Amino acid sequence: MDHVRPVPDGAPEGVPSGGDAARLADLLRRSALGDEAAFAEFYDATSARAYGLALRVVRNPAHAEEVAQEAYLDAWRSSTRYDADRGSAVGWLLTIVHRKAVDRVRSVEAASSREETWNREAAPTDHDQTAESAHASLDAARIRGAVATLTDVQRRAVELTYFGGYTHTEVATLLDVPLGTAKTRIRDGLIRLRDLMGVAS
Repeated sequence: MDHVRPVPDGAPEGVPSGGDAARLADLLRRSALGDEAAFAEFYDATSARAYGLALRVVRNPAHAEEVAQEAYLDAWRSSTRYDADRGSAVGWLLTIVHRKAVDRVRSVEAASSREETWNREAAPTDHDQTAESAHASLDAARIRGAVATLTDVQRRAVELTYFGGYTHTEVATLLDVPLGTAKTRIRDGLIRLRDLMGVAS
């Protein structure tokens, strides 16, 4: 599916460009036969609506883009199951998008709940605040020193991820690099920090 391009950031929801229900159904039927060009045309005609629905559900542009991409991959793989007699091609696609968006929201909420539970249960007991402050200051100095030894690209990727709170996808966008490149920079930076800090892998 080399013809399929990423969902554009901020794509508005709208009517599929230049296509009616019969044309889209035909494109999906041809896609089921392995016609990548037909699927690319189907994608171009429907991606704004798919992204718009995903964004309304997940309320996060990066997550919405990922949800839409997953939905199109699913649609490509399962296009043989589309039945025009049971509904429109757009309706079939948006059902997939909605299901995946709801799954993403549930996954994010579950992860957030687990993190809150862990933070609550791992809360330190009262102890000497002066000693804690001293250790924190020393640790911060060690971390700053270790981060300073990273290459510029590694340091920027790590800072955006762990100090800026951005997702890997958002880091890739901010740095204008492919997602895989961003992940590699983050991973390499963390490995170097681990080695410098003497943390066991």
